[in-house]
Amino acid sequence: MSYLTYIALFGAAVTVFLWLRDARIFFRTGLPGYRKAAYHGVIYGALATLGIVLTVSTLELLGLGLILGALYLQGRIVREKVWEREGTLQRFLGSAPINSANKK
Repeated sequence: MSYLTYIALFGAAVTVFLWLRDARIFFRTGLPGYRKAAYHGVIYGALATLGIVLTVSTLELLGLGLILGALYLQGRIVREKVWEREGTLQRFLGSAPINSANKK
């Protein structure tokens, strides 16, 4: 295994993390931009997983290209602004204020 395999694993983990973060924010706020991001995150996570498979096999650069493409496309989705004065850790973990319409 070369060092590119570790980079691919980290990139795919970031892709899945961002997908789960968008899903958490959608469930807390109900905003349509995060709903779209969570749905598209499933596809981008699958693309990143395919990139890992190709990277572990002999096609390292093609696998890394798929992972970087998934990260790029995931960042292009337009989302609403959720935070006002929250800290970096709260934004990183996706701690968004719960919308009153989503409370049970």
